[in-house]
Amino acid sequence: MAVETPESKEDEKGVLGRIRSEFGFIRGNFLLIIIGWLLIDFTQEMAFTYYPYYVEALGGTAAIVGLIGALSSIISALIKFPGGYLADKYGRKSIITTMTFMAAFSYLLYMFAPNWQTIIVATVFSQICFIYTPAFDAMVMDTLPADRRGTGYSIINLITSASTTPSPLIAGMLYANYGLVSGTRISFGFLIVAFLIAGLLRSRLKETVEAPEKMSVKGLLSSFSGARMFVEGIRTWGEVPRTALALMITFVFYQLPNSMFNVIFAFYLRDELAITYSDLAVLGAVISASVIVLSYPCGKIIDKVGKKIPLLASFLLIPLAMPFLIWGDFVKLLLLAPVIALVNILIGTASQALTADLIPPEHRGKISGSRAFFVLISASIGQILGGLIYENVSHQLPLYIMWASTIPAFFMILFFVKEPGKEEINGV
Repeated sequence: MAVETPESKEDEKGVLGRIRSEFGFIRGNFLLIIIGWLLIDFTQEMAFTYYPYYVEALGGTAAIVGLIGALSSIISALIKFPGGYLADKYGRKSIITTMTFMAAFSYLLYMFAPNWQTIIVATVFSQICFIYTPAFDAMVMDTLPADRRGTGYSIINLITSASTTPSPLIAGMLYANYGLVSGTRISFGFLIVAFLIAGLLRSRLKETVEAPEKMSVKGLLSSFSGARMFVEGIRTWGEVPRTALALMITFVFYQLPNSMFNVIFAFYLRDELAITYSDLAVLGAVISASVIVLSYPCGKIIDKVGKKIPLLASFLLIPLAMPFLIWGDFVKLLLLAPVIALVNILIGTASQALTADLIPPEHRGKISGSRAFFVLISASIGQILGGLIYENVSHQLPLYIMWASTIPAFFMILFFVKEPGKEEINGV
């Protein structure tokens, strides 16, 4: 029988103390955000595992998938300016909670869609509901301590990836038991429930904007009138460091080839590399598992070495990985999965943490909305081009374009993005 000594008690306190020191910021708003995010990500990954094939089964084509994606990006872009403006003026909580509930009902259209034209209507409705995303992004920035932003965003990646690891496998099981269309409809049903639960959780968030204005119908309509919010969103870039603008321009440029690649990815795997539906589910699970393993270490590294070096590393990894995809097979793709996960972690975590460092709290909603507007416009162009090129020119050309685009993206980060010193970080 083990005897408890004073030294063992001290060791236990030391371990618990280190855990509290490392993860003590996961409470309150951040904890509610993570739980809701986990639920939505888990079911969203299920619903969209076979989404391109679902649209195809409803009468669509690769070009149609690209056009729907482009429309989604355009609608999303148009509502980002008002979303950011409202988040900074009226606060984050009310718009997040209300529109999370609305988003749940938008997915009923996806679930019961009789044809791909209904998917278009569903896309418009759901993207309008996501007007809350600038407020959501701003609340995450508001909540994370300045010295834990790399770790915080990596924990978001870690927890949401932990939740989504079984999602493609469950989608594969639903496909095997109920077929493509019925299995996908069931997955959308789970997604609806997840949004409803997340809405209840988000109703308990604490507002992070000091003394927000009280929202009224008249004020809301006035805010949407004319070009007021667009002008406000553009003007705000003059009040933040130039590095923030350089970072935004880099990702606007890079989003176009990246979106070309994303829209044709599932079709390319099936048509060129003979990847089956079950293979795709396994690959999705392996990528999610890789994110689980790599997220926390990457977040700690980003907090330690800064954000610029990981961004540069990610744009070096992409061209090294592309040959495995262009001339790949299932085994090579399994080997590539951890690299895909690493690139996504480095780009996502480092860019989000750097943006939070650069932007003061009073501008976070507007900057988040403005940046998303331009990135999504670029994405919409890429999605249209990706589908058209895949069907009419070449299956591999979108991959080669993405491969080449990493060169200018690397040098834009190298020469134009400057990491702020500790005394320059906003919101410390």
